[in-house]
Amino acid sequence: MENEDKVIHKSQFPYRLGFGILFGLLGWLVPYLGVNSTLLPAKIQQIAPTQKVQIVALLATIAMVVATIANIIEGALSDRTVSRWGKRNPWILFGMLSTVICFYFLTRVTTITGIIINWSLFQVALNMMVAPLVAFIADKAPKKYRGSISAFYGVGMNIGTPVGTMIASRYITNVNHGIYLFMVFEVIFTLIGLALVGDGSNRGEKVEKLHGSELFEAFSFPIHGDIRDFYLAVFGKLLFVSAQFVITGYQLYIFTDYMKLSATSATQNLSVMSLILLVAGVSFAVIGGPLADKFHSLKLLVALSTVAMGIGVAIPALDPAPWTMFVYAGLSGAAMGMYNSVDQALNVTVLPNPNSAAKDLGIVNLANSLGQVFGPIVASMIIGFSGYRLMFPMAGVMCLVGTALILMIRKVH
Repeated sequence: MENEDKVIHKSQFPYRLGFGILFGLLGWLVPYLGVNSTLLPAKIQQIAPTQKVQIVALLATIAMVVATIANIIEGALSDRTVSRWGKRNPWILFGMLSTVICFYFLTRVTTITGIIINWSLFQVALNMMVAPLVAFIADKAPKKYRGSISAFYGVGMNIGTPVGTMIASRYITNVNHGIYLFMVFEVIFTLIGLALVGDGSNRGEKVEKLHGSELFEAFSFPIHGDIRDFYLAVFGKLLFVSAQFVITGYQLYIFTDYMKLSATSATQNLSVMSLILLVAGVSFAVIGGPLADKFHSLKLLVALSTVAMGIGVAIPALDPAPWTMFVYAGLSGAAMGMYNSVDQALNVTVLPNPNSAAKDLGIVNLANSLGQVFGPIVASMIIGFSGYRLMFPMAGVMCLVGTALILMIRKVH
């Protein structure tokens, strides 16, 4: 009877894990995207209005370098952590406290140098949360439910971007109050997420001592095993996210500088665009994971999503008017919803070594962080060279290349 109970328990869908990952993701994603995409550019515009485009690009470049190093090291350390609170929780909690401190000091800095230093430290703190959180999918999700558990992550990704922007857009003229709100939001949602996941002590878990080449591999990009599909997934994701953030990184300036709207009108249109992103994103995220589990079509769904994103990001080149951003929001929201709902399941499947799940998933998801940085860098170069209009079709080309890379993956159907 006891064995039957265990079998029944194992067959039950792990809702606590799914909602824990959802809340934990929202805990860092909503504040980060709200500040990064709207409040930080608004603060930079207040301090250095004539150099804002170049400063955003510089800040993104520095953040990219810092995030790359931090993500690999912190993910690898999480994989090898043994404590009464588990291997993931200590890193997520410390990352939460550290990011909140960075947010507080961001409200106090009054120079561009201060912002650069603060945002670099923030990237170190943020990645203490990013890599360990996504590793819960590899640690705890039964294989047959990976697509559906990944859908919780996808729903969170598609809630995070528009909700962060919607909240932040109301505080463009009062940046500090917006940051304070995000600090409270982060603490509450992160703690709820960890309580739901319920990751307990892993004392007694054996961690092998590393020497020589093993030590190097534990803190570096994978070089052994089936790494071909792994890196195709990494670079496919990088191009998808980069294309998205070509627009997201400069969405405030697109409305004010490309479309020549006032700050008030820009705020209103940002809110409408964010609402469209939210509805389209969540709608498609909800159905993506279950479809993947039922039809075993991870690769095809990711590829189709990338094509849809490519069409969406190219639309604003047609006309410097808000309607094009609304069409972009509908298409890209649907694309992000479907993509994010199955992406983590694909990533778990192509891992070269399950014993380094947090580090390797951190590297895959580093493409997410780097894309949020690389996109604005590309946009800045194009804006400086030819103005805003050319950056939209360029983002579309990035998506087409990303689609080709995803379709080349062999391990996933």
